[in-house]
Order: sequence, then C-alpha cells, then structure tokens
Amino acid sequence: MTGITQGGGRRGVQPLALGYLALFVLLAAAAIAIAIFGNARDGEPSATIDIAPPPSAPQHRAVQTARPSFKPTVPPANATVPAAIVPPVIGKAVYANGALIADPALIEQTSQGPLPRIADDGRTPMAAYAPAVARDGRPRIAIVVSGLGISAKATAAALAELPPGVTLAFAPYSDDAQRWVAEARRLGHEVLLEVPMEPFDFPDSDPGAQTLRVNVSEDANIQRLTWSMTRFTGYAGVTNLLGGRFLSDSDSLAPVMTFLARRGLFFFDGGASAHSEASNVARQTATPFVGSDTTIDNIQTAIEIDARLSELESRARANGVASGSAFIYPISIERISAWAKSLSDRGFVLVPASAIVQPPK
Repeated sequence: MTGITQGGGRRGVQPLALGYLALFVLLAAAAIAIAIFGNARDGEPSATIDIAPPPSAPQHRAVQTARPSFKPTVPPANATVPAAIVPPVIGKAVYANGALIADPALIEQTSQGPLPRIADDGRTPMAAYAPAVARDGRPRIAIVVSGLGISAKATAAALAELPPGVTLAFAPYSDDAQRWVAEARRLGHEVLLEVPMEPFDFPDSDPGAQTLRVNVSEDANIQRLTWSMTRFTGYAGVTNLLGGRFLSDSDSLAPVMTFLARRGLFFFDGGASAHSEASNVARQTATPFVGSDTTIDNIQTAIEIDARLSELESRARANGVASGSAFIYPISIERISAWAKSLSDRGFVLVPASAIVQPPK
C-alpha cells in the first residue's frame, strides 16, 4: 500500500513540475523579446494638441461680413494711407490743392454718411467735383480705371503713375476710401463711385453684401444704393462694379438711374454687359450718361492693351470723342501711363469722363 501511494505521488508531481518549467521558459522568452524589441506600447504615437481659444466677438463679425473679392485689405508697410482731411460731419467746404472734395451745400447729412444732392442754387455734384477742361477742338478721350480703394498698395501705385486726366473709380468697401478719394482729387483726378451690381454668374462672382439685385424690391435696391453713396464724398458720378445682369434689366435699372439723376450725378457704363440697357434707360430717365466704347484690358498683355488704346484714338478721330475702361492691373496702369505721355503730341486730349457725358434730352 505504501509503495503504491508513494509511487502514485511521484507520478502526480512530475507533470506539475513540467508545467512550471514550461511557464518559466515562456516567461523567460517574453523577457528576452521585450529586451530586444521593446514593449508593444512603447511604439504608440502620441501628440500634444494646442487648442486655440475661440475668437473674440469682433473677429467673428469680421468673418461673417468678409467679401471674397472685394473685402478691404490691411495696407502694407510701403503704402501709406493719406491723412484724413474730410471730417465725419462736414460743416464747410473742403479743398485739396484747389480741388473741391466736400461741400455741405452738396450733401444731405444722413446717419450713414454724406449723401450727394443738388445744391439749393442748382449746382450739381457732377459739375462741382469735375476738373476743369479746356475746349480747344481736339478729339477727346476719357479713360476710367476702376478697382481703387480695394488694395492700398495698388491704389497708391495708380495715384503715383496715372496722369490727372484719367478718371478713377473707387469701390465703397474700404474704411480708408475717403482718404484715398481726397488724395485722388488733390492730384487732379475726377472720381467715380463704384456701385456693386449683380453679375450673370452671381453668386459665383459676388460684388458684396450691398449688391443691387434683379429679384429684390425697388426699395431694397435704393437702400443698398444709398449705403454705397454714403461711403465717401467728392465723386461726380457712379459706375458699375460688375453688374452684367443688373444692367441688362431695364425695370430694375430705371429706379436707380432716376435716383442718380435727382442727386445730380451721371452714370458711366463700364461695359460689363454686351446687352446693357443703361444707355436706353438713361435716356428715358433723363440721366446724364456716358458708356465705355471698349474695355482696354480684357486681355492683360502690353500688346493687346496698346492695340485697344490705338483703337480709342481712331474712334476719337472719327467721332470727336471716345471712352475706355480698365481695371487697376499693374500692366494696365503701366501701359495707360506710357500711352498718355505723348497723347497730346498726336493731337488728342485726355479728359475726365464728365467732359464727354451725353446730356439728358
């Protein structure tokens, strides 16, 4: 009995010992593997994420009202914004280098800003803010360059290079627009206001929050027009910022033209639409009007721009007057400036747009 008990105990202990041995071998192998290859979790990537605080209220508003194509830009260090010479409330006439910039007699003071009006003595902003032009019988050419006031650098370059005879059109969105307009007037330029109008590809091309639209009410469009017209003073007329579709709709355009005529301003059609009704509507509403005969820089190369300028000369020679429009592209500024230097030698005179306006009939 005893032998059997002892023998059975020895047979039970042997498998247990083998099990412990196997476990020891596995643990040892694992330790060796970790020593060689490292802990599996040691290789897991980790990252520290810096979460920015939410923007303050003013930053949030700026994003809400940003305009993709026409929002104001911060002036670069090499484009000094001119000093402010027109006060917020205009109590007396303001001149710069003899050029009138603001006249309380020509302004209706509103909560939004100065709205042009015909003075009690009959003077119009169109006449008061237009540079004097000699009448010597030479063929006249007017060129309107638009897009000023959007980029401080581009605006400063245009004012530095373009001759005084070129008319400059300013967008209404920059807070510094009045300063730039005053500088343009000081240098002898006629100034126009660019009013944002609906293009055919709206909203892919969006002139801004105050765009005149075809499918809104007349009152809404006049409110938007008034907003643009109160951004600054010193302009003799209005032109379109984009606006192909709006200019092609006479029913939408007529109230706008009537409003401009009653405020003593003229309208310059920059050529945004081949189907523009602006000339016809201006005639129907007795609005002083002039339209661009050609867009000088549809193709932005020196050769093409020079060719369009030459075409203007041919048209002026044949008809006595001609008008062109351009954008504030550097190549446009360069070629117009070079062309104008010898224009008088070729028997032409560069005049502001108001000098070739078709009077209402």
